[in-house]
Amino acid sequence: MNDKNENHDVVNDIINDMKNQSDEIIEELENSHKDDSIESDLPENDKSFQNVQTEQDFSIRQTKKNQSKSKKKKKKKKHSKVPGVLILVTLIFGVSIISSLVIIGYGKDMLGIGKSEDTHVIIVPDGATTEEIALMLESDNIIRSSKAFKMFADLRNKDISYIAGEHFIRPNMAYETLINELTQLPTEEFGDSVSVTFPEGVTLIEAGYILEENNICDAEDFVFYFNSGGFGLDFENQLPADTSFKFQRMEGYLFPDTYIFYENSDVESVCQKIYYNFDKKMSENGRLEKMESLNLTLDRLVTFASIVQKEAATTNDMDNVASVFWNRLNNSDIFPLLQSDPTSNYSKDVIRPNMEYYNQTIIDAYDTYKSPGLPPGAICNPGIEAIDAVLAAKETDYFYFIANIHTNVTYFSETLEQHEEYQALIEQQYAEEEMQENG
Repeated sequence: MNDKNENHDVVNDIINDMKNQSDEIIEELENSHKDDSIESDLPENDKSFQNVQTEQDFSIRQTKKNQSKSKKKKKKKKHSKVPGVLILVTLIFGVSIISSLVIIGYGKDMLGIGKSEDTHVIIVPDGATTEEIALMLESDNIIRSSKAFKMFADLRNKDISYIAGEHFIRPNMAYETLINELTQLPTEEFGDSVSVTFPEGVTLIEAGYILEENNICDAEDFVFYFNSGGFGLDFENQLPADTSFKFQRMEGYLFPDTYIFYENSDVESVCQKIYYNFDKKMSENGRLEKMESLNLTLDRLVTFASIVQKEAATTNDMDNVASVFWNRLNNSDIFPLLQSDPTSNYSKDVIRPNMEYYNQTIIDAYDTYKSPGLPPGAICNPGIEAIDAVLAAKETDYFYFIANIHTNVTYFSETLEQHEEYQALIEQQYAEEEMQENG
């Protein structure tokens, strides 16, 4: 109210000042008119009187002229006040408007009005303070100001105990709701918590069945929502726009790991948790920077790694296996085909029986014995070792490899002749094993 009264007084001062100036101008005009009247009324035949009157008139005029100059000076001083007052009024109104907008903005943030509905996952560490929580929420774009959140939380209750672990929250939640979500254990219609492990090399369809078997969510729903995505994670911005030749849009992006879910969970929250883990792992140890230095897109990296995951007999072999495919990709004029058996198996055993509409073009596109280069998408979900093996881009002269699936020993070759020799050796090893088993 005080600001409004002050603004009102300033405006009145300006109006009064302008009115006073108008009165002075009118008065000056009236005086000028009177001077003209006096001069016109002089007798024409009385020259002596006219001369005396002229001298007096000159004196009067000179006096009025000096007075007029004095008034003009005064008026100039009064004129100089007007722009300053106008600037002051404009400044006051501007500050008031800006302050109002800021207050409204923080008020909307506090109430979660007009903000994103995307679900975010934050992991609260043990013994987290309100200040730490506020900074986490601000860095994840959940809230606008960590200081405002901390002030709100302190006014609400200074002794807040946050529950350690994963929490699913949204920017459109009010501060009060956020605090409740972070300080309470899940009390929804969920059942018991379940530990689920997705092994390296699992496919999305297999992962869906694992979740369904553990009463977490429906398998088909999981595959649908996982492929739909749109959870606001950074890595999603790097996904290809054209996925017309992909069998599963997000095959390869389910990070193999052990997860804790609740029975009868919301399927989107399950997907969100897995997306979050993939985004976190890819952001570590400079992986994205290495990817860019190798001129790989995220999708090509994941696809490449999925082949390495399926081909390598052991993690120790992954670097060499990756080097074979790197060498073939870099010498496509000599080796136009990658000739990876797992890609053929995926096209026949996973794509073909699970296609809603039969499409031979997609089936062949995944088979690297038929199509050049990498397939349109991943053939499984690779672990971090396979991803790192691709990023290592180990330099070798290998173009072939073959493994004894019974002993997990892999033989790498530079030439076709060496490769065929190792192939014969492994066949001999299989034969000897069979003889020993038959006694």
